[in-house]
Amino acid sequence: MRDSIYTIPISEVFEPKCGCPLCRMRDMLEARCIEYIMGAAMMEPDVRIETNRLSFCDDHFSMMLKQKNRLSLALILESLLKELQQKGSRSILDKVTAKEKKQTGMTTINDTCFVCSQIEEAMGKMLDTVLKLYFEQPDFKKLFEEQEYLCFPHLEMILSAAAKKFGKLNRKKFDAFSGVAVALSENYLKQLSDDVSHFCQMYDYRNVGGDWGNSRDSIERAIAFLVTRDYRTRPSDK
Repeated sequence: MRDSIYTIPISEVFEPKCGCPLCRMRDMLEARCIEYIMGAAMMEPDVRIETNRLSFCDDHFSMMLKQKNRLSLALILESLLKELQQKGSRSILDKVTAKEKKQTGMTTINDTCFVCSQIEEAMGKMLDTVLKLYFEQPDFKKLFEEQEYLCFPHLEMILSAAAKKFGKLNRKKFDAFSGVAVALSENYLKQLSDDVSHFCQMYDYRNVGGDWGNSRDSIERAIAFLVTRDYRTRPSDK
């Protein structure tokens, strides 16, 4: 993979101060990867080997289907299906017949996705940059602390990166960062919980004609907070 494809200015991700910045980061990386796969990378042998090995998950096949170049997708699938004819079924059979303990470490085409693997690798590098900027640039530290929230999956992701980076070597830095990150999630969680409760209460006959406040889209926002994917703009619906 070309590193430049996944180079995104961190400030560009954090400047909107709306929603989870790491969801935005993931979305931007995802869009660039899909565009790359459906374009120039389609005929690159090293990329084709990896797409044949890993295939794609439901979300990313859906995004690829929404691209205008159906021929590119057909060529990717042609190569993938021929590869699977050689060993796809065998790998599944080997996994399901292996001893239970050994199955845990075994993967098949159903467990992997090329785009997901690229995003995971790129996100890891970018989270290291986020942590570096947080402690070295006061302006970015302020920008981070002004974010609307961190969704729970990305809270865990960035805290894991911070623990790995600082860990026992610099517990003070980890505690300082984790306190801010957790507060971003917990403050929004309270607001979100109140909005969902208000939504439920509006179905009580005694509240007919009342003010819905910010609760009308609270279901979608709650799901986005829990799973990182906003179902108002889900890839398969774009």
